[in-house]
Parts: sequence; C-alpha cells; structure tokens
Amino acid sequence: MIEVSKLVKRYGPERAVDEISFEVKKGEVLGFLGPNGAGKSTTMKVITCYLPPTDGTVRVDGLDVRTDPVAVRQRIGYLPESTPLYQDMAAAQR
Repeated sequence: MIEVSKLVKRYGPERAVDEISFEVKKGEVLGFLGPNGAGKSTTMKVITCYLPPTDGTVRVDGLDVRTDPVAVRQRIGYLPESTPLYQDMAAAQR
C-alpha cells in the first residue's frame, strides 16, 4: 500500500530524511516513533504530497508521489499534530 525506497529530503545542505526505506502492506498499521528532528513529519509530508522528495521513490497504492500527486491525495488522508486551522476563530465561526 505504501512503499518508500531510499527516500531523501534535503533542506539546503541539511538532510532531514536520509535514505529510509520501508513498506506498509494493505491492512497493516504503522507508527513513527523517534525524537524531535528525526524526520517523522517530513516523511509523512512527502508521502502525502505536501513536500516533494529530494531523492528516492515513494508510492501509495502503486502511484508515484512525484508523477501522480493528485491521485495519491485522493487515496490517503493525513491529520498532522498541529491542524492548519485559524486559532483565533471561535468554533461557531469555523
């Protein structure tokens, strides 16, 4: 279902993700654990097409995040820890 192969994400000279590889098969559940700065959020942002990979391959349901980002987004959902909401609005205004 999710295939990550030698994923690299750089910000300038800094490698936020350094050649990680893993596979999640249909029906499996995966959790990322690690200290701040380990690349967990960056990896999720690449998988969900919020950031492009610098190098490596990421596929979701057989679709490449580089060449089919719209189709990937139609098949996956992602709720980050900090939701992108307007913090100064009341619930009734949202």
